[in-house]
This record gives sequence, C-alpha cells and structure tokens, in this order.
Amino acid sequence: MYPNILRHPGPTPIPKRVQLAMSQDMISHRTPEFVRLYQETTNRVKPIFGTSQDILLLPSGGTAALEAAAVNTVSPGEEVVVITVGAFGNYFVSICEKYGFKVHKLEKSWGEACTEEDLTEFLKPLSNIKAVFATYNETSTGILNPIEKLAEVVRTHTDALFIVDGVSCLGGAPAEMDQWGIDILVTGSQKAMMLPPGLALVSVGERAWKIIEETNKPAYYLDLLSYREWAEKGMTPNTPAISLIMGLSTVCDLIDEEGGFSQTVARHELMKNMVREAMRALSIGLLTSDEHASPTITAICAPEGLDLPSFIGHLKEKYHLDFAGGLGHLQGKIFRFGHMGYCFPSDILQAVSLIEAGLQDFSYSFEPGAGVAAAQNVFLNSLRK
Repeated sequence: MYPNILRHPGPTPIPKRVQLAMSQDMISHRTPEFVRLYQETTNRVKPIFGTSQDILLLPSGGTAALEAAAVNTVSPGEEVVVITVGAFGNYFVSICEKYGFKVHKLEKSWGEACTEEDLTEFLKPLSNIKAVFATYNETSTGILNPIEKLAEVVRTHTDALFIVDGVSCLGGAPAEMDQWGIDILVTGSQKAMMLPPGLALVSVGERAWKIIEETNKPAYYLDLLSYREWAEKGMTPNTPAISLIMGLSTVCDLIDEEGGFSQTVARHELMKNMVREAMRALSIGLLTSDEHASPTITAICAPEGLDLPSFIGHLKEKYHLDFAGGLGHLQGKIFRFGHMGYCFPSDILQAVSLIEAGLQDFSYSFEPGAGVAAAQNVFLNSLRK
C-alpha cells in the first residue's frame, strides 16, 4: 500500500516526532504539569507571530479564531472594512455580516493582491471605521497580501484596529505583529504549524485589548477576556486540546533544530521558487505574480488541453499524489500545490517528477525532465549561496 503524498493547503503532513509527542499519556489541564507546558510552549511560539504579547490557545479551528477576533472587538451596527482577495477573505465578510456589522467590502479579482494604494483610496471616503480585516495569505489563490504595508495605511488613515487572518501562512511566512502594527493576528494548527486540525492560536495587542474591554460582546466560549484571565495562570478557561499543545511543543523543537524561525521562512521561500520555476519549464501557467506569490501554496493553472479534474484525479489514483482543486469560479481551472510545514525541497522534486509522469500519461507535450531540472537548479543554487 503506497502512502498518500499529501500536498494540500491544509491539513498538511504531520512529522513523526510530533505524532509521538501527541501520543504521550494524557494530563489534566488543571495541574502544574500543564501550566509548565502551556507557558513554555506559548512563549516559544511568540517569534512566529513576531510579538511580545501572549499567545492564546483556543480548542478550535482557525475560523473560530476569526470569529473571536470579530465578535470581541466590534458591536452590531459599527462599520468595518473587509479586504477580500478570494474565498477565505469572504469568510471575514460572512462573519461580520452575521454579527450585524456594517461591512465595506474591498474586493480584488481572484489572483490579485490588495496593494497599499488600493486600500488608501478605499478608505478616503470612509469614517468611523472600527476595524479593518485582512487575509495575509489567501488559500484559494496563493496570494500573499503585503500586510506590513496595509497595516501602515490603516495606521496612517484611520484609528481602526487591524485584524489579520494568518491561518494559511503563519509558521512559513515572516510576521512581525508588533513592529508592523497588527492588533490581532490569528492562525490555525493544521497548515504551516505542522499539527492536526483543532487548535487556534491568537495574539492580541494592547490597543485591541482596550477595545475588547469596552465592547459588549455576545460571546461566551469565544470571550477573549476569559482566555486572557486564564492565560495569566497558565491555563485555559475550558478544556484545551492538550495533545495538540504537546505536539506544538515538539514543533517548536523542530524549528529550533532547523536553525530558528528565519531558516524555516527561508525554506518556504525556496520551495515556492522551486515550484514556480518548475511550472514555467513545463509551460504551465501560474495564477499569481511573483511579487505577491505565497510561500506556502502555489495556484497552478490547468495545463493547456488537459481536463484538469481528470488529471488531478489520475495523479492521486496512479501516483498517490494528492493536490487540491480550485474553489468558486476557479474550480476546474487551477489546482493548488501546498508546500508548507513539514515539507522540504526533496518533497518538491518528488511531486514535480510525478506531475511530469502524469503529463506524459495525458500526452501533454513537454521536454521530459524539464520541470525537475528547473526545480533542482533552484535548490542547488540555494546551497551555493
């Protein structure tokens, strides 16, 4: 039985050491052992967020963290801006509308990033904006928004909070929450953080805490003030995902062993470049520009003349190579190559080689080995630096 080669944008492969860590004997979340685990692990995660603020752990998916960020800071009837460049940006729109916020939607075409000029012009006629919501990495399109520059625009032109979804890139992309001026930053466990689904990580800045303290929120399980109160004691208000936190501690070990988080970021950048150069060598289009390309996921256009769903299905059935298809109006037009978390240059070479095998099965015209050679060249050049 061949193993499934999972190259999805999440969930992603889990390191064996992380699996073993999560298999430890269970402990109570109201014991000194858990307090040590919680405090040590959350402190070690801070560099991934680029913050000195506490990291709060919610036993949930990333979407619950997005909802917590919204419901804790904004009240019904208040005005917000939501930047959306794809399917997951629209999550924030749905959440905000569900809670009765007045939403101003800054929407870009799928495959384009929101630039600082776009946001500046959009904000000009608006006033009394309570929060600006943005997606750092858009999973549906492989776009990495220029969050640092967008944060500067929000700071310059408004008094609004800047709230960022980092679910599909934190752990693989640079983040400097404090330096850039992000007020709330969230992520989930199942992508670049190398864990199964079920753990959300949230960091809240001082400006946001002041707003949260003043907001009359209809939240109980997602009340961030409760998480802050219990975090001061090294615990969570409700039963946490203890096994996932054990795994998160080992994830931090793996990052340290790689040479620190900057090296982890560099690996993701390298894999992005390997994938993109391989596709170019095979004359296969890319949805996004190099300037705003994600380091954790690449959106690849359907090879000319191929029925994409059949091709992706064939890769999985024959070669056990598992990619995600497109979402929304991009369904059948792109596939998404996840290269985040527990993924390395050797995995990219394997996947590109199997893509080439599939292309030959479908009689696609290309020079055999061209994609592998291009990816390999990027990798070897990185070793020479």
